Formats: sequence, structure tokens, C-alpha cells
Amino acid sequence: MPTLSQVRKKPEPTDTSRKGYAWNTVLFNCDCHSFDEVERQLQKAIRCSLSKAREISWRVHSTGSAAVYAGPRERCEAVAMVLEDIGLIVKVSQ
Repeated sequence: MPTLSQVRKKPEPTDTSRKGYAWNTVLFNCDCHSFDEVERQLQKAIRCSLSKAREISWRVHSTGSAAVYAGPRERCEAVAMVLEDIGLIVKVSQ
């Protein structure tokens, strides 16, 4: 019987691109949209709260790009289409 010190939990991933899904929707920074526009579109695309959308948009702005969704290919493509509706630059990749 394993003791408490022998049982190890697998660490939880912190990055949305590493949740075990093969596909990611990556959003790239551009200076042609306001934070408000990007946040609204993120809320529509990935069905998140305003605070989560702000966190993601700031990460994209600060680093140049970020994986905003990880999941099946079809869902990643649907997320990308919503983001592209206002001219955001996105890429779906494996």
C-alpha cells in the first residue's frame, strides 16, 4: 500500500496550449484594434468572462502572441473565425 509520500500528483498545466489537445488557436498582437474590441471578440469566441479576456489580451499585447484556445481542430477553427470577423490575426496550429 503506497504511503502519502509515495503518491505523486501530476502537475497541472498552466498554459492553455498544453492541456493535452493537439490543436491551438493563436492570437497575434496588432496595433489596429483597441483592447475593448479584442476583449469583446475574445468573449464571443471562447465564451469567457471579461476579466479572462483582459488577461488574455494583455498577454497577447505583452508577448506578441498567445494561445487563446486549445481543443479539437474544428472548435479551434470556429474560434479563429470569430476572431477573424473583426480582422484579428490568428493561426490554428497543431
